[in-house]
Amino acid sequence: MSDESVAYEEVVERVWPGQTVEIEVLGGGITNHNLKVTLEDGSAFVLRIAGRETDQLGIDRHVEHEASLAAAAVGVGPEVVAFVEPEGYLVTRFVVGRIVPLEQMAEEGTIRRIATSLRAIHHGPPLPSRFDPFQIVEDYRSTAFARGVQVPAGYVRARQIARQIERVRGPIPERPCHNDLLNANFIDDGELIRIVDWEYAGNGDVFFDLANFSVNNELDASARRLLLEAYLGSVGPAAERALELMRFMSDFREAMWGVVQMAVSELDFDFEGYADEHFARLERTAADPAFQAALATG
Repeated sequence: MSDESVAYEEVVERVWPGQTVEIEVLGGGITNHNLKVTLEDGSAFVLRIAGRETDQLGIDRHVEHEASLAAAAVGVGPEVVAFVEPEGYLVTRFVVGRIVPLEQMAEEGTIRRIATSLRAIHHGPPLPSRFDPFQIVEDYRSTAFARGVQVPAGYVRARQIARQIERVRGPIPERPCHNDLLNANFIDDGELIRIVDWEYAGNGDVFFDLANFSVNNELDASARRLLLEAYLGSVGPAAERALELMRFMSDFREAMWGVVQMAVSELDFDFEGYADEHFARLERTAADPAFQAALATG
């Protein structure tokens, strides 16, 4: 038995002492370890074990817990069963369903269902933290620099553009947002599309959430317009501009997340390649006429 398996069993025993359980390691995620734990009576749960030094990524496990409770309260997130302290491990009820495949994310029916889930979250109870992508990229740079990791040359130009975007966006109403809308975080239970993994949640710009979803799931211009229509009910120029601008910020945050992971993670994963991929994509976004027009508006 591996040391990792022993560690898993020790945590499970703390949560379900004296019970006979079946443990299955779930896929997905490169920051945490997720286990499906099934009890003798057939009830199943997900035990989320935080990875090493995830606080350096701006993650606060108490905020994740509060965000998970808020998502459950509006019917989008799974039921929260326990919060294990002091480590901040999270236990939620296992949702029977399937991860929505990437190739289905741009379909009209999927977009409309996801827009419904996002509206519920964005109009749900406020969270005890803020998510400011403009500040986060700077925090990530400082963390990487302090750990001796060289920040890619693309950072300087990206930060200049980000400052322009921040001026154009100006003050905005802040709503509870997920901020990490990869397709692996959407589970279709047959009725609702539920959203999991709330570790980056915070009050922020809903257009960052919408942009993050559109970039991560490769929505083209037509699908992005459909997303705005499904979410807002109608599409105006201001909303289209906001979405285009925040698509850049989504990739900038993701690129700098990869840079910080180069400094703190012990996982066997190409974080340098991950960062380079997102820097390249934000450069393509910056060269797009729609983005340039949106930026010029300010």
